[in-house]
Amino acid sequence: MSRRSAREAVFKILFQSDITGESPEVVFTQPYFQEALPQEADRDFARELAAGIGGTLAELDETLTPYLKKWHLKRLPVTDRAILRLAIYEILHVREVPAKVSINEALELAKKYGDVKSGPFINGVLDSLLRTVKEEGGE
Repeated sequence: MSRRSAREAVFKILFQSDITGESPEVVFTQPYFQEALPQEADRDFARELAAGIGGTLAELDETLTPYLKKWHLKRLPVTDRAILRLAIYEILHVREVPAKVSINEALELAKKYGDVKSGPFINGVLDSLLRTVKEEGGE
């Protein structure tokens, strides 16, 4: 297992959370997600991401919104919204993971779960966000 597996599980948690309205922390406790991450280190990483994203969801959405040129957050496909929230949380709050790694992982998720337009859209949003973060001295 790997952090990629943990991220994929968190993506699924965020997707389910968005659909059901349950918090990511609650969704994480479901047996499916516990079984999907048999390695303790992966489970711990996923738990940290799910809790962090759940606790900063409003901040993440507020950060994301200006980069959605001609889009509204609620009109995004649920898959794209989940991927973007995960990547933005990592970029802003998980310092041991380089931003480029977070973006690459987001693009891999987009290839697997999004449609043909998801990858370029997500890449554009995250690249713009990363430029802003760098300009503000955060990366």
